Amino acid sequence: MSARSDEAAQASIGAAARELRLPTIRTEASRLAEIAARERQSYLVFLAEVLAAEVDDRGERRRTRRINDARFPRLKRLSEFNLDAAPSIQPAQLATLASGAYLDAGEPIVLLGDSGTGKSHLLIGLGLAACEQGRRVRYISTAQLVNELVEAADERILSRVVARYGRLDLLCLDELGYVQIDPRGAELLFQIITEREERASIALASNLPFSEWGTVFPDPRLVAAIVDRITFNAHIIETGTDSYRLRTSKAGNRRKRAS
Repeated sequence: MSARSDEAAQASIGAAARELRLPTIRTEASRLAEIAARERQSYLVFLAEVLAAEVDDRGERRRTRRINDARFPRLKRLSEFNLDAAPSIQPAQLATLASGAYLDAGEPIVLLGDSGTGKSHLLIGLGLAACEQGRRVRYISTAQLVNELVEAADERILSRVVARYGRLDLLCLDELGYVQIDPRGAELLFQIITEREERASIALASNLPFSEWGTVFPDPRLVAAIVDRITFNAHIIETGTDSYRLRTSKAGNRRKRAS
């Protein structure tokens, strides 16, 4: 094949790939063609390689988009969690949750423990694992979600916002217990929880035991209803009271003094 016909073919591939929205084929076809010629691949093998490159790249783009849409404050993987620092957590339970079976069943996860014990790390790690399995995930603090719902109610778009949160495969709700929630905000949050009940999973992290959730929500009956829904068929993980961050800081200071 002449250089001129190669150039024409490349231009034709580029135009067709743009029309069909196949950006990887547009950019990789020439390189893969050179490899195919060098390795004397058949036409079918070359076509398979080109299509596989497009599929792989498209999957990676979807994965990146899902992670960006989840709005994690930072990326923390379950594999990076120091289980030695949290002896109360069973590795088998964490491995089971990482597989994502709880998502198919719409089961909740509740992470309870003091500040610095790894709740947010686990919450983000579970959310990231779900993203990589093709799930729709959103991470948000409890206070942020309540504020968003109040604004939506004021703007008369609450049903739209509740429906949007209802479509998620996993809602990661962090920092329940750090900020008191007024009656209106508590009722709006309850709508989100009810929307997802036994249908789509919530993973929730709190620094308070269930017995102290009454300090966050003003209505005892609403507290009971929220706890009832969030714990039904739930996977409950207690991260303990010993702050991993504090111990790490102290160990670092001791090493500095010793050096």
